[in-house]
Amino acid sequence: MATAIIMPKVGISVESCIITKWHKQKGDAVKAGDLLFSYETDKTSVDEEAKESGTLLEILAQEGDDVPVLETVCVIGAPGEDISALVKSAQSKAAAPAQEAEKAVSVAAAPAAAPAAPVTYADTDKIKASPRAKALAEKAGIDLRSVAGTGPGGRIIERDIQAAAKNGPLLTGAALAAGENAVGVGGTGIGGRVTVADLRNKPAAAAPDTGEVEIVKFTTIRKAIAKSMLQSLSSMAQLTNQGSFDATNILQYRAVLKASKDETITGITLNDILLYAVSRTLKNHRDLNAHLIGEELHRYRGVHVGVAVDTPRGLIVPTLRDADSMSLAEISVNAKKLIQEAVAGTISPDLLKGGTFTVTNLGTLGVESFTPVINPPQTGILGVCAVVERVRTVDGAIRSYPSMGLSLTYDHRAVDGAPAARFVMELKQNLEAFTELLAK
Repeated sequence: MATAIIMPKVGISVESCIITKWHKQKGDAVKAGDLLFSYETDKTSVDEEAKESGTLLEILAQEGDDVPVLETVCVIGAPGEDISALVKSAQSKAAAPAQEAEKAVSVAAAPAAAPAAPVTYADTDKIKASPRAKALAEKAGIDLRSVAGTGPGGRIIERDIQAAAKNGPLLTGAALAAGENAVGVGGTGIGGRVTVADLRNKPAAAAPDTGEVEIVKFTTIRKAIAKSMLQSLSSMAQLTNQGSFDATNILQYRAVLKASKDETITGITLNDILLYAVSRTLKNHRDLNAHLIGEELHRYRGVHVGVAVDTPRGLIVPTLRDADSMSLAEISVNAKKLIQEAVAGTISPDLLKGGTFTVTNLGTLGVESFTPVINPPQTGILGVCAVVERVRTVDGAIRSYPSMGLSLTYDHRAVDGAPAARFVMELKQNLEAFTELLAK
């Protein structure tokens, strides 16, 4: 019996996913465990394997389509099997969002008379758009050339058309059929729609820029990062304290671990040591282990440390939950697992939220000081800097020592300068006497 394959729900907060690649085509034989298709959320990419064997009888969502979770994307069954009922059911569900968007357009502006024949777009063979996006654009009277695509490779997908339906420009049926570029043209028709007369009266196009330039559209994750960072800087009173400490103790301890024959501890890194020290120090500075929601400070008993990870797709911050209850070895194992999944793009979206404080390490890239940006609604973030040789006077003699920088950014609405400085001071003391901290 044929089986409908649905878009998986990979996290509580994920409502839809974009199909990035089909690894099987219609008519291909499929075995359980074969790679079927790949998809991405705004944070991660996932490969979907076939759960059963058969033939791929129908593909209902194309590459670039933004598919709601639990919606049918393909059908697997026996060759020649009747799947019309499954296909019809899936198509009716898929049509619902388009119909809602069309209703929204008709409420915003009275619809123009529909053209007698189906609309054809001039030069649209160069525009990358999903079938759903094209169909909805035709119904709503939207010029595809006026829409910025957010799908893979800049492809226009359904949600782009839905956004354009709210922001315009919308065209009359005759103007749409004319196939002329309506970008930047003001509409004088009903509801502000662009008419044929508006197209004729549009200003002459400016001369093209002859300089060499590469235009790279933001990916989904880059847009999410940009939105979060802008929100952070525009909604918080952020201030950064810079400090440094003598890293002799942790460097020596790291060398001892690396030389050990116990494989469970040889992989412990300086970053793991920092995460351990931060998780313990935060217990005494609860205003920094908190979320600021409106005018309420939500302090957390457990320390859930966000670990900033540089990935090929952009910055991702998975959460090391209950880090304050883990041993150093457990922090090392769990942090590495989170980092590996984040880099591979297979991490669950549920592991990318719930952090109460974040640690970001640019020391491995030689950065000596920087100003990290807080991850809302957290109240603080710690930047870890490079180890550099500094000198100081000891018993009248000048001696060098390895110094590591720390950059604490905090939300001044919730945390004052002195408490923030005390956190950095205690953290420095814990790191300079790390072996003693382990004994506590």
